[in-house]
Amino acid sequence: QVHLVESGGDSARAGGSLKLACVFSGITPGNRYCMAWFRQAPGKEREGVAAINDALSVDYAESVKGRFTVSLDSAKNTLYLQIDNLKPEDSGTYTCAAGVRNVPLWVGYCRAAHAINYWGNGTPVSMSS
Repeated sequence: QVHLVESGGDSARAGGSLKLACVFSGITPGNRYCMAWFRQAPGKEREGVAAINDALSVDYAESVKGRFTVSLDSAKNTLYLQIDNLKPEDSGTYTCAAGVRNVPLWVGYCRAAHAINYWGNGTPVSMSS
């Protein structure tokens, strides 16, 4: 069983920065995996905004390219999401997710919910005035 625990959600001003972290455990050595961050604002559908696979290929939603950076520290079993130049539309609950298979995973596939086996509980991000 894979466990995912997010942290770092906070309130920041427009143009500000936040760094989210997700500590994960339980991925069996030899399995292939990808990790992703999903975002959901009230009244909107969940959106995969950034993904990274175990080969460290990355993929981003068009709405966050140039502002979000996803990274993976395998030694610390931690996934990160650096959010820069925060915009109002970035507000929502950010959830860490993992897709685990016995074959390599194309990173672009990992921003889709059906690629995911495991979900965290989420951490909130909001804009402050």
